[in-house]
Amino acid sequence: LTWAVLSRVDVVLVLGVSGAVAIPLFRRLGGARIVTNVDGIEWKREKWRGLSRWILRLSERLAARHSHAVIADNDHIAAHIRESYGVDCETIAYGGDHALAPEADPARLADLPAGYALSICRIEPENNVRMIVEAFAQRPGVPLVLIGNWAASEYGRDLRDRFGTLPHLFLLDPIYDLGLLKAIREQARFYVHGHSAGGTNPSLVEAMQFHEDILAFDCGFNRATTEDGALFFQNCDDLGALIDALRAGTRGCGAGAMKEIADRRYAWSVVAQQYFRLVRRMWDEKRAGITSGPQKGYPRRADGIERE
Repeated sequence: LTWAVLSRVDVVLVLGVSGAVAIPLFRRLGGARIVTNVDGIEWKREKWRGLSRWILRLSERLAARHSHAVIADNDHIAAHIRESYGVDCETIAYGGDHALAPEADPARLADLPAGYALSICRIEPENNVRMIVEAFAQRPGVPLVLIGNWAASEYGRDLRDRFGTLPHLFLLDPIYDLGLLKAIREQARFYVHGHSAGGTNPSLVEAMQFHEDILAFDCGFNRATTEDGALFFQNCDDLGALIDALRAGTRGCGAGAMKEIADRRYAWSVVAQQYFRLVRRMWDEKRAGITSGPQKGYPRRADGIERE
C-alpha cells in the first residue's frame, strides 16, 4: 500500500519525526518528494529518557538527512537543524487567529475576578507551572487563572492540592468550549507563558492575538516567537518583579506589539500560503527531475566527527 501511494503522488507531507525511521525506505520506494515538519526538538523534553530519547534523536537525524525539504515551526528549531545536520530548513509557524472566531459570552465569567492574569498549558514541569503558581501565591492582590490538566499527573495533583485553596488562584480544568475560552482570554489583564521546550507553542501564538502584555519564560523558542518583544523571566523572583511592575504601570510590551506580530506571522492564511509555496516548489522540482534533498554536507568538528 505504501509503495502504491508513494508511486502515484508528487509530494508527501510528514508531520513529526516519530516515524521518520521509515523515511529512507519511503524515498526509495517511490518518486514522491518528501517534506517533513520536524515539530519540536522532542528528544530534549524531560519526559523522554534512555531508549525513547535515542530513538527520537535518530528519527530527527533521519528526517533531516533523507527528506527533500525540512520544515521547523520556529527559527530556534530551524537553527538547530542547520547547525546539527548542515541542511536548509524552512520556518513555517502555526496560526493562532482561529481563537478569535467563536462568539464570546462574558456573562459566563461571573465566578472570575476582575484584572486576573491568565495561563493555559499542560501541567508539566517543563512548562514551569510551579514557578508560576508560587509567584502568584505570594501576591494575593493579583488573581491568576491557570487552565490545564491538573488531574493527569501526580505533579499536577500535588500542585493543586497545595495551592488550590488560595482564594486568588483559580486552577481550572481544561476548557474545550471555544466561546468560553475566548471570553476568558478577552477579560484577562495579561498572559503568562511558562513553556521552556517545544517550538512555536500554539498557546502562545493564540495568546498573542488577545494580550498586549505577555510574560514568557526566557528561552530561545519564546524569544523567536515574540521577536524578543515579550517580558521575560527565568525564575520565580523575575516573574514576581514583572508582575509587580505591570501592576505599577512601569513595564509593558508596548501597545499592539504582540498583535502586530501575530497578524503578520501567525494568521492561518499566511501559514497556508507558505505551505502552498513550498509544496509547489517541490512539485516543480519533481517535474524537473531534481532528486537531491536539502542536505549540503554535515558540519564536522576539527577532529572529523559529526556534530551532535
